[in-house]
Amino acid sequence: MLQLRTQDSLSGGDYQWLKTKHHFPVDEQGNPAHEQLGCLVVWNDDEIAPHTGFAMHRHRDMEIITYVREGTVRHEDDSGGRGEITAGNVQAISAGRGIRHSEYNPGDDTLKIFQIWLLPRLQGIDPRWATKPFPKEDRAGNLVTLASGIEEDHNALPIAADARVLGATLKVGHRIDYRTSKARYGYLVSTRGGVIVNGQRLKPRDGIAIKDETLISIEAADDAEIVFVDAG
Repeated sequence: MLQLRTQDSLSGGDYQWLKTKHHFPVDEQGNPAHEQLGCLVVWNDDEIAPHTGFAMHRHRDMEIITYVREGTVRHEDDSGGRGEITAGNVQAISAGRGIRHSEYNPGDDTLKIFQIWLLPRLQGIDPRWATKPFPKEDRAGNLVTLASGIEEDHNALPIAADARVLGATLKVGHRIDYRTSKARYGYLVSTRGGVIVNGQRLKPRDGIAIKDETLISIEAADDAEIVFVDAG
């Protein structure tokens, strides 16, 4: 089963400092057809104005992955985590029993990010924060695991959810296949460029929900960059 979630079907809002699109409902105004997929519950497409951001706020029992599309995000949290994450790189937060953090755009240009939330396997774990660079050239024509709670994914950022977050860059006409089981769920968004997923065409920043599929075929209609979540 494939469900295309185009940009114009997404909920969201424009708050001057923040423009956001929600691939999954985050409040009662959300699209009820865009239900969660296993442990994947949030995928927000955020654009944050220069020198603004999310002030210090609290999360609990959630795995939060930030994929930076353009710009730099400055992170600070009450566990001592601090850093600046630039375009193409990833940060992962395990909120666990509770963490307070801020995310700020220190630059003069709009910061563009994906915020991906996953339910953890266990509640009340120790909170943690980590970030890691993932050069785009290493992802050329190849799905690279960026964050994962799967034991064998040793080179990915660790998360405490039954999921992996992957990324790839594709030249026009190039195709990659990903094999999975019908027991798992998938969600894919093209950061830039059009792609065709199992025959369904996505424009940039459209999403596609995938379940009951064992083979996911991804073909680039343009030069493209994709982010994909495989969730239990």
